[in-house]
Amino acid sequence: MSKIISVNGLKKSFGKNEVLKDINFSVNTGDVTCIIGASGSGKSTMLRCINLLEEPTGGEIVYNGQNILETKNIPAYRAKVEMVFQSFNLFDNMTVLKNCMIGLRKVLKVDKETAKKEAMFYLEKVGMLPFINAKPRQLSGGQKQRVAIARALAMKPDVILFDEPTSALDPQMVGEVLEVIKKLAAEGLTMIIVTHEMAFARDVSNHVVFMHNGVICEEGTPEEIFKNPQKQETKDFLSRFMNN
Repeated sequence: MSKIISVNGLKKSFGKNEVLKDINFSVNTGDVTCIIGASGSGKSTMLRCINLLEEPTGGEIVYNGQNILETKNIPAYRAKVEMVFQSFNLFDNMTVLKNCMIGLRKVLKVDKETAKKEAMFYLEKVGMLPFINAKPRQLSGGQKQRVAIARALAMKPDVILFDEPTSALDPQMVGEVLEVIKKLAAEGLTMIIVTHEMAFARDVSNHVVFMHNGVICEEGTPEEIFKNPQKQETKDFLSRFMNN
């Protein structure tokens, strides 16, 4: 497996508040990496740095051998490393279909017919084909998130970043979104997922990163992290979530 993203010495401060302190980890093609940790540990900030929504204070993020902090074409990079947000970020004035076509048309410059065909394909994949003419306000939270995932998939990215994709959902809708992500994992899509769903992280990922106070406290396979954590901080965190 080839390395697709390397985070090297990543730092991020907001004023005097150092949120990320020397973060180092890498992702191989086909990896499903789950980032876990308490609120405020820096998980979402790290994801936003990888997508260049936040500008790192130090370090480098290497994508396919290139330090993307030196890239001149951020939209092209983001088309390859897509992000799915906890708050969906759909365009309220557009139909489901148009929400999924817009990136293809504006960023990838795909013609209208091809964009429509691609969007329909991925909406069907996430079970949202019957809703192509609906506006976001007519959808449940789980449906909106599935549209957001289809929109990301339509760009045919190398990597999808998920920032707590179920945290804004009602409990009964969480399962439908996690099911879609599980299917994508089974198909070999490379994903980095910030999540509070521990059972999901254990079952879906092949690489788990535990963050604590702005550093990576421990990382390893789900077996290593969930069954045999080495650090006391990891044990304390997991004991609140799981019956070990």
